[in-house]
Amino acid sequence: MKTHHLRTHRSDENLAREGQLAWQLAAIATDPVELDDDVVDMVVNRVIDNAAVAAASLARGPVVSARSQALAHPVSIGGDGATVFGADAARRTSPEWAAWANGVAVRELDFHDTFLAAEYSHPGDNIPPVVAVAQHLAATRGLTGRDVVRGIATGYEIQIDLAKAISLHAHKIDHVAHLGPSAAAGIGTLLGLDQETIFQAIGQALHTTTATRQSRKGEISTWKAHAPAFAGKMAVESVDRAMRGQTSPVPIYEGEDGVIAWLLDGPDASYEVPLPDTGESKRAILDSYTKEHSAEYQAQAWIDLARKLHEEYPLIMDSALVESITLHTSHHTHYVIGSGANDPQKYDPDASRETLDHSIPYIFTVALQDGTFDHAESYAPERAHRADTVELWKKVSTVEDAEWTRRYHSNDIAEKAFGGRVVIKLADGGEIVDEIAVADAHPLGARPFEREHYVSKFRTLAEWVLEEAEIERFLDLAQRLPELGPDELGGLTITAAPGSLVGVEIPTGLF
Repeated sequence: MKTHHLRTHRSDENLAREGQLAWQLAAIATDPVELDDDVVDMVVNRVIDNAAVAAASLARGPVVSARSQALAHPVSIGGDGATVFGADAARRTSPEWAAWANGVAVRELDFHDTFLAAEYSHPGDNIPPVVAVAQHLAATRGLTGRDVVRGIATGYEIQIDLAKAISLHAHKIDHVAHLGPSAAAGIGTLLGLDQETIFQAIGQALHTTTATRQSRKGEISTWKAHAPAFAGKMAVESVDRAMRGQTSPVPIYEGEDGVIAWLLDGPDASYEVPLPDTGESKRAILDSYTKEHSAEYQAQAWIDLARKLHEEYPLIMDSALVESITLHTSHHTHYVIGSGANDPQKYDPDASRETLDHSIPYIFTVALQDGTFDHAESYAPERAHRADTVELWKKVSTVEDAEWTRRYHSNDIAEKAFGGRVVIKLADGGEIVDEIAVADAHPLGARPFEREHYVSKFRTLAEWVLEEAEIERFLDLAQRLPELGPDELGGLTITAAPGSLVGVEIPTGLF
């Protein structure tokens, strides 16, 4: 790895292309280095993972809305169009709208992969725009599954490298500002574009995808699922414009009126961004981790600890026997999904699902009482309103612990942690103390996710809406991804069983 020193520059410094981060990111995208076998395998895993969580969300409002928007648009004349999750594979739409619809479906349940460092991210959000463009141009450009894998690996590499070095949330900027550039770069790799074109696309994608973090604060709205899909859609459009010779604000990161100077740490700021050197394999995807449970990633380990305590201490299910529950955890967990956020909505039984999946007091309480956590039942209104749950929920709080914060930000995978220590004070004066560092499904956890777990997750989440033959067809195709020819890329979608979405109200709008 090499380190790129990033700082702001005055206009009269005339920062050369080679000194600009966007140019360095474009260099990664154009590097023809082959991918390692374990990276290829993990890309396949994440394609399956994305389809799994998309299947589970096909009847949910934001997904239905985005799908109806996408299908209202015809295929653009430059290719064959792209598929939309849930719709018949023969029904195509323009690639930017497919990226939009599929991006919402993937993100809606907050149930796919994650990477957490200086910034947090869901790098699986790179997959919908890359696949959409690949399907659209497969025939005209002779694109293959290997090209798709390479594009996805680039997207993961760049988003994760940016997340390791540059905090967005510290300045209340939504984390998808790292996704626009990474998805644009991934599409650039897919299409084999030149460095200058990818450089311009990255700049445009970043410029159009910076937004405030209010989308993840207080009463969390349905836009939470749309935000990464919008970044993917903008990435597709940015690449299109760049291919037509259109340019972007330069230097986008370093300029005196650029992103660093006015949206992040200011004119005197500097960052050290880790990047793979020329000829070095793109392996960042292996630093990311998927979810066993449908909740914010920092909640994954806490759910597993709660399940363990449910089995070991059944008496604590009785809220009357518990005086308080305190989760000692990282700064991020405390201030984003814990009581440190000072969001009363995190303790409100009437809060939206989007709010509850960002409430560790609620999530821990339900997992503790039920000994399990379900993507649908655990968030059902009747579950959130259960009297004994509400009583216990109000007794759960979080506090920041400096050591857990340090481990959260560690770049050493062996000590990087997203859990903490729980102290349960009982009404009789007793105390229960336990801790967990990483989720069971984490690579260093009790039951690390392997291919069989991704396949099982897909089967479980898809069985309600896909016919068995469709499940087997997709799994076979996805696991052959690196060998797929241009005529097979259109099969990287899922088609709902006849009648499975009957009764789902289709909203109307402008299109």
